[in-house]
Amino acid sequence: QGQPVESGGGLVQAGGSLRLSCATSRTILSVFTESTLGWYRQAPGKERELVASIIGGRPNYADSVKGRFTISSDNVKRTVHLQMNSLKPEDTGIYFCNHHTPYGVDKWGQGTQVTVSA
Repeated sequence: QGQPVESGGGLVQAGGSLRLSCATSRTILSVFTESTLGWYRQAPGKERELVASIIGGRPNYADSVKGRFTISSDNVKRTVHLQMNSLKPEDTGIYFCNHHTPYGVDKWGQGTQVTVSA
């Protein structure tokens, strides 16, 4: 109960774009605006890594995606998005949405698959 739900993954050729969405649930505005929202990914045989995060409107990005990915949040819909442009095969993996509340609770989605072909 209360876990985020991701959508928007798929199969795309290198150089293409995808937009991931994450819907949170049962989150009041005051909590949502002070939460840290993040996107993680896990490639086959690799550990899960932080791709991008946002808190208080301030985004942070992994070096590997800077200039290509954009994270954003919507306070009305209580959602977080990841716009991914100029995709590369190494971007392939399962992308997870993480909602870290100001009370220290981590909520994880089930993930959405992103596959980038060469």
